[in-house]
Amino acid sequence: MKGNLAVQYASTALAWGASFLFIKVGLEGLSFTQVVLWRLVFGAVTLGAVLGLTRTRLPRDAATWAHLSVLALAQCLVPWLLFSWAEQSISSGLASIYNATTPLMTMSVALAFLPGEKLTDAKLFGLLLGFTGVVVVLAPWQAGIVGSVPAQLACLGATASYGVALVYLRRFILPRGVGTPTIAFMQVSIAAAAMVLATPWVASTPMHLTPAIVASMIGLGAFGTGLAFVWNTNVVRGWGPTAASTVTYLTPVVGVVLGAVALDEHISWNQPVGALAVIAGIVVTQRSSRKAAAMVTAPTP
Repeated sequence: MKGNLAVQYASTALAWGASFLFIKVGLEGLSFTQVVLWRLVFGAVTLGAVLGLTRTRLPRDAATWAHLSVLALAQCLVPWLLFSWAEQSISSGLASIYNATTPLMTMSVALAFLPGEKLTDAKLFGLLLGFTGVVVVLAPWQAGIVGSVPAQLACLGATASYGVALVYLRRFILPRGVGTPTIAFMQVSIAAAAMVLATPWVASTPMHLTPAIVASMIGLGAFGTGLAFVWNTNVVRGWGPTAASTVTYLTPVVGVVLGAVALDEHISWNQPVGALAVIAGIVVTQRSSRKAAAMVTAPTP
């Protein structure tokens, strides 16, 4: 069992880290909205198959569907559109580094909106350390980065949306007793339905498909959006949320390495240094509160 969980843990890190590479490859022949459309469609089909195999029933009350619709917006549509848009002008490795700020964003939102969260000295230090890392990655002292600043800010907007989504999930959805695979399927399916309906207006440009693009969209949807969520849930149940949340530390490493190897992306010194500061900030904030650690696992990028 432990060995199986270790495989699922490593597979989750690989799938989520590779998601940024898949997005970059997809953008070679698809618009950023089409990338999001296909990842949602393939993700919904994969999660639907999981629910079918486990014979899981969906909730019927309108309130739960309404809450999950909000989650679909905040955890799927907004951040995935922002990341896909951003990767039109920044590297996949840099986008994966910014995704690592999700736990810090989640902690910030939790401190503001969850009554049980208290700002301790350790949490404050961790947040300051993490966001210092963000500034180092952004590198405002360098010349010639003006064009990529909006894209990098879009990545931070995406992780802020993740933070809002995770706090909303904890406050309004988990108390209703909805299972994690059901939550995953419903939020992805609702988001997929919204994108399909909006396709004539936002994703109708011609597609230029190649085997690499098709494979990337299947990988992004089936693995990065579908199975990785199931794997991570199994690890949370087997190892506990604190251990499972450490996958956050590995995804930017995977993303940067894959971007450099597969796409020959350049890595500046400030990017890994800033990423280390972000990860250090996450470690400090997680260790300061087991309760906080239970909610800061990074979602699907």
